[in-house]
Amino acid sequence: MTVNVGTLDRMIRGILGIVLLALPFVSGMALFDSTLATIISVVIGLVMLAVAATRSCPLYTILGMRTCKA
Repeated sequence: MTVNVGTLDRMIRGILGIVLLALPFVSGMALFDSTLATIISVVIGLVMLAVAATRSCPLYTILGMRTCKA
């Protein structure tokens, strides 16, 4: 896999992934009374964390984008 995610992008994705994973379980928001909303939030959070961990974003690869320097 090609590294195409920079440091700042990686940190933002990591933080956003953690927030999306925790939000349905600790927020008490009415939106997350729906099982579908909870599943979507958890899946997107896991994808964000996976991209942050691997530093490779498939969408960036398709679009030819890079946020890293090298």
